[in-house]
Amino acid sequence: MWMDFLKNILTYLFYPQPEYTVANTLVYVVEVIAIAYLIFLFLRKLKIRIDKNLAICVAPFIVLGSSLRVLVDAQILQAEIFAAPFSYISIALATLIVLAIAMFLQKKYKIPYFKTVAAIGILAAIIPLLIIFSMIANPYAIVLVFVFILPWVIVLKLLKWSLENKIILFIHILDATTTFVGINYFGYYEMHVLPILLMGIFGSLSFIFVKAFAISAILVLIDKYGDNKEFKNYLKLIIGILGSATLIRDFLRMLILV
Repeated sequence: MWMDFLKNILTYLFYPQPEYTVANTLVYVVEVIAIAYLIFLFLRKLKIRIDKNLAICVAPFIVLGSSLRVLVDAQILQAEIFAAPFSYISIALATLIVLAIAMFLQKKYKIPYFKTVAAIGILAAIIPLLIIFSMIANPYAIVLVFVFILPWVIVLKLLKWSLENKIILFIHILDATTTFVGINYFGYYEMHVLPILLMGIFGSLSFIFVKAFAISAILVLIDKYGDNKEFKNYLKLIIGILGSATLIRDFLRMLILV
């Protein structure tokens, strides 16, 4: 009874399904901001610098969370802890626990924390990825995504901007491109309010350009008005994580046609 009650509360608060509305989308945004800030305080407590080492070592956990969700979508994995709304929470908690352990090992044995975190994340992500890759039924998706993303790669190459900003922008453009390919070629559909509105008016291709402009504007504002370097880096990290999680999940789903 208590598990059902908790599941219902978490479903409403953290992952409103099956229909997204303006109201529950706003609730979701507020909750993401609140949780992200609490995690920032936790990282400060552990005295972990928000830098490229942190970004690299948490990347495997993003892959892990997204691949586990794909296995749930494919009905290969039945554990509710890896399905929405629990997946984001469980992976975030797992990452924070590993970070805390890694910091202890760093103080005790002088092992750089990011090496421990990255190693654990890679080992954990290998098995679900191998399962998914063994099920690939749609390699054509790789070709299509590559074709549509190639012009953006050239643009970003020519763009005079910091490498971190280019990487974050590329992640979100690739995410939007994957959404476009999925909708136009493989029968997927968008669930979120704003993209549905934009695609309904301007077509699905517009979503890529709108997202590229929006993320660029956000990054410019962070660089211009952010006073605390650590917090600026953290904001960029969160933006990158949010784009990566949906990108990886959607791309892997297309590969196995789930």
